Amino acid sequence: MGSNSSRIGDLPGNEHLKKFSGTESLSENDPFWNQLLSFSFPAPTSSADLKLLEEATVSVRRSLVENNPRTGNLGALIKVFLSRTKELKVSAECQNHIFIWQTHNALFIICYLLKVFICEMSEEELLLHFTYEEKSPGSYSSDSEDLLEELVCCLMQLITDIPLLDITYEISVEAVSTMVAFLSCQLFHKEVLRQSISHKYLMQGRCLPYTSKLVKTLLYNFIRQEKPPPPGAHVFSQQSDGGGLLYGLASGVATGLWTVFTLGGVGSKAAAAPALSSPLANQSLLLLLVLANLTDAADAPNPYRQAIMSFKNTQDNSPFPSSIPHAFQINFNSLYTALCEQQTSDQATLLLYTLLHQNSNIRTYMLARTDMENLVLPILEILYHVEERNSHHVYMALIILLILTEDDGFNRSIHEVILKNITWYSERVLTEISLGSLLILVVIRTIQYNMTRTRDKYLHTNCLAALANMSAQFRALHQYAAQRIISLFSLLSKKHNKVLEQATQSLRGSLSSSDVPLPDYVITFFSSRLLQAGAELSVERVLEIIKQGVVALPKDRLKKFPELKFKYVEEEQPEEFFIPYVWSLVYNSAVGLRWNPQDIQLFTVDSD
Repeated sequence: MGSNSSRIGDLPGNEHLKKFSGTESLSENDPFWNQLLSFSFPAPTSSADLKLLEEATVSVRRSLVENNPRTGNLGALIKVFLSRTKELKVSAECQNHIFIWQTHNALFIICYLLKVFICEMSEEELLLHFTYEEKSPGSYSSDSEDLLEELVCCLMQLITDIPLLDITYEISVEAVSTMVAFLSCQLFHKEVLRQSISHKYLMQGRCLPYTSKLVKTLLYNFIRQEKPPPPGAHVFSQQSDGGGLLYGLASGVATGLWTVFTLGGVGSKAAAAPALSSPLANQSLLLLLVLANLTDAADAPNPYRQAIMSFKNTQDNSPFPSSIPHAFQINFNSLYTALCEQQTSDQATLLLYTLLHQNSNIRTYMLARTDMENLVLPILEILYHVEERNSHHVYMALIILLILTEDDGFNRSIHEVILKNITWYSERVLTEISLGSLLILVVIRTIQYNMTRTRDKYLHTNCLAALANMSAQFRALHQYAAQRIISLFSLLSKKHNKVLEQATQSLRGSLSSSDVPLPDYVITFFSSRLLQAGAELSVERVLEIIKQGVVALPKDRLKKFPELKFKYVEEEQPEEFFIPYVWSLVYNSAVGLRWNPQDIQLFTVDSD
């Protein structure tokens, strides 16, 4: 590209790119690389500008695909990047802006080409482009070096080891982006991949020892929500109308310029993406979710999921069992705070679900918190605005509530937390209400919305299960919550009686007189006493009759029901749901990465 490149429109005729993609083999020691990597662009300001970048490099890409197997120039560029990363930490400490800027530009080109190659070619062809023999750049043999594995290991080292400073922020984002690009082969397959180069490199071999450190770093990136440096602080040469290329791409994504997707199901609306206050935190969370949802390898479980399932609080001094691999510690208080603050995004809600469901240490810690309202209120707000959320976000929020309501301590404590002035609840002014009563109101509202609009069996079942889990601990309910419970019971009773009547009519002809079930004796006993007391009974009189009846009720006629607790159970093949969901989030909100909608095979992209 070179120092003279200042506009995307100049790229098709750029001499440095022509040389890089041409027929001449370039040594990794050639001064040419310093010239190629000294570029900057004004920030693209729209999705059209981002698309323009791809269109402007079509001829360069085609030329490189044709010539690189003979020239090995992509391998030489990777070698240049790998050698530079060894000095990156020292360069950051010495504030060597130019060195970091050029290293970032090398990674940007590699990431861009990796993303395009994965989309356009098979794994076998891809590996050919990333195979390089130093002595003879154009020849390939069984002894050739696998630069793709070396690149992935280097990226993991860069993410975990390079200190996060103003001058390293953008290259840190780019390193995470390149990891996401490397894993993006799943986007171009309809079926869930259970074997791929990502499985080969990330679940065994040289990359495996970085597992726990990478997961820990990505979690801390999410926790810290570090904002990008101000425009004058990052390492790129400045144009009067914009910053560096990556900074511009990040800005373009942050303004919500991506195509909206749909995956079908309840609501089927994709929430408008808020401006990204921390591209690094967003990108790190997406990478973490992708890694956590990789399918197990044929001979080994997913190590990143193992790490997520087993990490502990920094205040927990007990030793890790030897049987738990990839274990580490993290500050649970900081993680809890970040999760409470970030629930407006699908990916943060999915992370919360993942941790609650898979990590018993996290679940125990959260259930012991005395400020659970900070976590529950954002979840309730997601459900309350069900019309504005996509179906998967609603499901995740509801499952989180179901998991929480499995705990009796949670069900008791929520009625002790008093809230004031819930402004987002618009059906009625709630100047003071318990968290438990508010939870009941929102869940019932979700049930009624589902019954009248979407009729989703899965959503309905989980809402009712959450209410059933809480019911034994109902205390001092707000009068409006009590009213809504009675209304829901009346509605469900009518539907149940209608179904029961239809079933009875269909069975009546096939049952003998001895097969006819007897009426429910408990109900019959109290009904007769109320009838004997006469009509127009006050509420107080009805309650008094019931209390007197309880004393006289023959205990031998009663049935003892076991206490029921509904637990969330993941489906047999959860990856069939979660992998498309995670990649839809990546497609929608990954910083600086763009895929053509027509190339996506894993899920349906809305063409609007």
